[in-house]
Amino acid sequence: MAGHSKWSNIKHRKGKEDAKRAKMFTKLGRYIMVAVRDGGPDPDFNPALKAAIEKAKAANMPNDNIERAIKKGSGELGSDNYEEIIYEGYGPGGIAVFVQCLTDNRNRTAADIRHAFDKGGGNLGQSGCVTFMFDKKGIIAIERTDSIDEDELAMLAIDLGAEDFTSEEEGFEIITAPEDFNEIRDGLAENGYTFAMAEITYIPQNTIKLTDPEDIKNMEKLIDMLEDNDDVQEVYHNWEMPE
Repeated sequence: MAGHSKWSNIKHRKGKEDAKRAKMFTKLGRYIMVAVRDGGPDPDFNPALKAAIEKAKAANMPNDNIERAIKKGSGELGSDNYEEIIYEGYGPGGIAVFVQCLTDNRNRTAADIRHAFDKGGGNLGQSGCVTFMFDKKGIIAIERTDSIDEDELAMLAIDLGAEDFTSEEEGFEIITAPEDFNEIRDGLAENGYTFAMAEITYIPQNTIKLTDPEDIKNMEKLIDMLEDNDDVQEVYHNWEMPE
């Protein structure tokens, strides 16, 4: 899930991953399989697979599961025909929402996504109705510790080609162009930095606050229902989530 407040999102997602680890592994397995199918089984020559494997490892997915997903993606263990579908719409209060799915049953997924929007007080829209409100970027979040020199980290990030560097109370955020993400992430890792988040995502150009308690409750319900669906890989929105 991705909105504006990355640190509250990281905590929110971490709690969800801990509570629903098996479901998360299912989603990550699909992500790896599709990356292998589209770009081959060698992560050194397939940036999408490298990113998928690192995301899986960050979620503590066992190596056996990762290897099995790679073999399924390459056809060694049979293959599942997953396709990517994007759904767009609006949540309560006009919050822009778009959902990335990997599914082997388009009709099932469409019905499930529509049901979630209905229950969450939102509505599905036409293709392209909200994606223009988001920018595709690489985002690397590093938690603040006593051992990190802010100026040193900022200079390194800029030298590696980062577009932006910001410092917040809980940590540091580095924004990259999608095509520069892997090189910048690897350069930071080689210099000993570890990441609270490192992924290519969609960042809203503007965010919206919800003040009506019912809208907040429904928006939380919508996000929870979407994230609980096995076919949903990512949920992006421009809700400025409360802490």
